Amino acid sequence: MTQHHNLIGGEWTPGASHAPNTNPSDLADVIGEYAQGGADDVQAAVAAATAAFPAWSNSGIQARHDALDKIGNEILARKEELGDLLAREEGKTRPEAIGEVARAGQIFKFFAGECLRLAGETVPSVRPGIGVEITREPIGVVGLITPWNFPIAIPAWKIAPALAFGNCVVLKPADLVPGCAWALAEIIHRSGIPAGVFNLVMGRGRVIGEALVNHPGVAAISFTGSVGVGRGIAEACVKSGKKVQLEMGGKNPQVVLDDADLQQAVELSAQSGFYSTGQRCTASSRLIVTDAIYPAFVEALRARLARIKVGDARAAGTDMGPVVSQAQLEQDLAYVEIAKAEGARLAAGGERVACHTGSGRQGFFLAPTLFVDTAPGMRINREEVFGPVASVIRVKDYEEALAVANDTPFGLSAGIATTSLKHATHFKRHSQAGMVMVNLPTAGVDYHVPFGGRKGSSYGPREQGRYAQEFYTTVKTAYTLA
Repeated sequence: MTQHHNLIGGEWTPGASHAPNTNPSDLADVIGEYAQGGADDVQAAVAAATAAFPAWSNSGIQARHDALDKIGNEILARKEELGDLLAREEGKTRPEAIGEVARAGQIFKFFAGECLRLAGETVPSVRPGIGVEITREPIGVVGLITPWNFPIAIPAWKIAPALAFGNCVVLKPADLVPGCAWALAEIIHRSGIPAGVFNLVMGRGRVIGEALVNHPGVAAISFTGSVGVGRGIAEACVKSGKKVQLEMGGKNPQVVLDDADLQQAVELSAQSGFYSTGQRCTASSRLIVTDAIYPAFVEALRARLARIKVGDARAAGTDMGPVVSQAQLEQDLAYVEIAKAEGARLAAGGERVACHTGSGRQGFFLAPTLFVDTAPGMRINREEVFGPVASVIRVKDYEEALAVANDTPFGLSAGIATTSLKHATHFKRHSQAGMVMVNLPTAGVDYHVPFGGRKGSSYGPREQGRYAQEFYTTVKTAYTLA
């Protein structure tokens, strides 16, 4: 069994132990063994990053551009190979996985360009004979803690801007999906970036994550994951004065109005709620449907879900892969029972299923699950399930639909299906979400524009696009007497 080590100070360093990385589509398939680091590894990685920071932060922008562009080019050239690895370890279908890898490559190439576009301002002072310069500088050593559901894209959209703006990085990937992070680290290692600028420490979140968050040499933490963990990180960072950026949960609404194109509304609801096995923070798990279209929508969506083929993520013809782990499967099934107990009516799914290819492989397969006749106050409509489970809420009209859509502690993404320009325009302005989709799935965003939400979904500056500089740089104002 191949062992994969941590990358610390430019050297591949064994952890105290190694843990197996198992394919959720085929529990007999072990991808490899990956290092389980400890607090000492975090200390060493931060020390290496700290030592590398002075030279890297003052390096030429052309050198940083060339390194990031090289990384992006290799990711794109290997997108099918890396996509197969992603599908194998996370359970996303192979086409989706290849698309995610391509996005990671595009992100690195975009931020290669940002190395050359970082600008400042020169303004006159209110005092005669004095000039004022406003510039951006890197913040130092950045700790990045990433989730399992996008195991290469989310690390990419944190690593690339951090490096582009002159910071040094310690990456702690999700323990469930170390393979993609290791492959990305290996590409970065060969890019020409100096030793210590980028470091990878794999292992348990309670060990590696806590050590990163509490390390006095770490200037900032960017985290994507659960609400509970995110709030704990925010509290610790505020106490120690660290800059913090959090992307957390979602309970995203998809509104379907009476005037919507029925087939379009059904397709975007299926895409949003069930593809990627519903394991996206932008997935629509609350389908808010107005009276006149409700019966036809429910029947058409049930028929659409019946055509979704669940099975091996890497097999041709699979539409939806497995749930990522046994623990996640148990959580999904627990919410199915909670919904039933609260009076929701099960219209589709709700149980484990066999692989559609008939291979006999044992995996964490769950049928696309739909509840109807649900109420906004039910737990199924308040709490993030993070699986292929969605519920339909019936409302009277647009005004009630908007109120129900906004009645959530989250605010990441929201969608509306309508042919009414009036309602679409009003929804874009009054939806309490960071991202709004009109006649599009709620899951699916571009790499060159800001990503983030409101309320309990996000905290701190936006990720991606030019807005990433708000987190990964600090502003300096300098005065000069002429």
